[in-house]
Amino acid sequence: MPVTKKKLREVALSEQEYKRVVELLDRQPNDVELGMIGVLWSEHCSYKTSRPLLRRLPSSGSRVLQGPGENAGAIDVGEGWAAVFKIESHNHPSAIEPYQGAATGVGGILRDVAAMGARPVAVLDSLRFGPLPESRRLFDGVVSGIGGYGNCVGVPTVGGEVYFEPAYAGNPVVNAMCLGLVPVERLRKARAEGVGNLLLLAGADTGRDGIHGASFASLELDDSSEERRPAVQVGNPFLEKCLIEALQELAESTAVIGIQDLGAAGLTSAVAEAASKAGSGALIDVAEVPRREQGMSPYEVMLSESQERMLLIVKRGRQAEVQKVLERWDLHSAVIGMVTGDGHLDVVEGREQVARVPVDVLTSLCPTRTLEAKPPDHSRYRLDLTEIREEPADPTATLLRLLAHPNLCSRRPVVRQYDHMVGNATVVRPGGDAAMIRINGTQIGIAMTTDGSGRYCELDPYLGAQIAIAEAARNIVATGARPVAITDCLNFGNPDKPDVYWQLEETISGMANACRALDLPIVSGNVSLYNDTDGRSIYPTPVIGMVGVIDDYSKRLEAGFKEDGDFVLLVGVTANDLGGSHYLEVEHGVFAGRPPEVDLLQERAVLEFILATAAAGLLRSAHDVAEGGMLVALAECCLMSKKGMRGPPLSAGGDLRFDALLFGETQGRFLVSLPSRSMPEIQNLARKHRIEIQMLGMTGGDQLEFEGQFKVSLEEMERAHEGGLG
Repeated sequence: MPVTKKKLREVALSEQEYKRVVELLDRQPNDVELGMIGVLWSEHCSYKTSRPLLRRLPSSGSRVLQGPGENAGAIDVGEGWAAVFKIESHNHPSAIEPYQGAATGVGGILRDVAAMGARPVAVLDSLRFGPLPESRRLFDGVVSGIGGYGNCVGVPTVGGEVYFEPAYAGNPVVNAMCLGLVPVERLRKARAEGVGNLLLLAGADTGRDGIHGASFASLELDDSSEERRPAVQVGNPFLEKCLIEALQELAESTAVIGIQDLGAAGLTSAVAEAASKAGSGALIDVAEVPRREQGMSPYEVMLSESQERMLLIVKRGRQAEVQKVLERWDLHSAVIGMVTGDGHLDVVEGREQVARVPVDVLTSLCPTRTLEAKPPDHSRYRLDLTEIREEPADPTATLLRLLAHPNLCSRRPVVRQYDHMVGNATVVRPGGDAAMIRINGTQIGIAMTTDGSGRYCELDPYLGAQIAIAEAARNIVATGARPVAITDCLNFGNPDKPDVYWQLEETISGMANACRALDLPIVSGNVSLYNDTDGRSIYPTPVIGMVGVIDDYSKRLEAGFKEDGDFVLLVGVTANDLGGSHYLEVEHGVFAGRPPEVDLLQERAVLEFILATAAAGLLRSAHDVAEGGMLVALAECCLMSKKGMRGPPLSAGGDLRFDALLFGETQGRFLVSLPSRSMPEIQNLARKHRIEIQMLGMTGGDQLEFEGQFKVSLEEMERAHEGGLG
């Protein structure tokens, strides 16, 4: 019987893709098979549009233990420890049901890390919404969902970012990153190996929530999206906590061969992916799957995205010892099938066969797409700086307006909802450049950050992508840690639009260049496409999750000034980089221009200079100069330490504009503070690394002042900074 267009839309398959399915099977699929193929061929699961482009990204390096292709990436951080980490999106679910969408996004990324045998020890987020107050419901719901789930599980939310732009009004970006730790020898992989070994489903019972969630994430949002609310999963963080603890025990057991999280596409994806990696097949009896709802069909069981479930591949005959551990944590489990050797995924219900599909049809044979790419018309973003006065009318008032801007103001209303100290390992708290945790029993510190650049990528996706990676690296280095690896989440609109596909191509090219220049492999990640609402795309938004390592966390740096009487230096060169800046938006109502250029060789030199001075104990603090420019960064250093700074008048030499000196967003710059005795060695290292440094002033007092030119009190700055989110 011919398939209907309505049915194809339900499973997110095109007519051409359906024809390919028929060719591969040499017959028409039944409903269960069509649903299984549809979810695994969806953009969300298959990466059929982005996969050819992602091959450009570097993924290998001396520290890499596991690159893309597993539940998460893993790197060697020293002394026998591995850091396991990944970032993922939950954009579409959060747009429909913000609390549960965000909460289950956190739950899913925790399970990805736990499936590698690691204990999740830190969560970060990257969030984007439409302007306040219109997006208040989404903003509050998402933040509450992240905090509620993470706090209950007992994993600290240690960092992140949040921005507000009109482009995200209908389609928020909700990305969650998790990092876990595991002894290197206990790293696990998701492989269904050994014919006759058993498939054990553990955790929550299966319900109807989340059916077609992966397909939903591969479609644009429109007026009918509210009808897909059942595609949003419902989380249970307390059950997840028990699941994580049980997995910690089972990761040491030789009875367990592989572990796979049940996320997007549920049982279908988990079994097919584990079988594909092992080159095997699998038999599932859906009648054995524990359910929490009556009358569920095989279709619903195979596509359910009920949360807090794990697939364990267990040696035949040893299932009882595995189930004993699960029972100790009050977790349900059931043997639902076994590994086979014929390369097919067979689904039965008792004695009745309901589906039989080759594993490679579900996974590797999904067709990829190369779409038309065409640059958008950027004429509306042209900027002529000669039409804008070079000096702000009132620099003090401009600074206060920038500090109060929702994109630059204090994140305290967000951070206070997150427990960032649970686990007693957080040594650099939220609010600075990057967070840091220690590995208990060692001196090793792990720094981590999330950084995105949607504004810059809208203006120039190639440059914007480079800026995202460069800024993430500076944030890591500002703690004294060396950046070592990346996980990425690429959030884009509908790639069927030529301009969006072009943005995707340019972004990945920019990322690849920056990663190679800075020697940073990408070990895991996620792609979220079709972030459109009624045909309007979000900004191209690559989010970079970066991890760094410091051998001795007692030598870490933070952004706030430490001592009165320290020198404050600007490291790096300032240029007339006002394109896409917050200053132009706040002062002149303009969002336009070309983003700052990124000199990757100079960027690397600056990073090495900061690392060298930090390792030598010459610095007291370090802070990246980013959005809002130098004056905003100085204000942040003052506010974090409750210490002012006083310096001589600023002068913009040569062709440098005065507004660019104060508020330009030139890349490759830091603010550092240091005792006067460090200056001779700092100057020597600056010459060695060919880095420019400029003395700005001296710490102390309760004002930020450049004599005879600019003066503002800490109290005024704090009032503006703390009130931006309402």
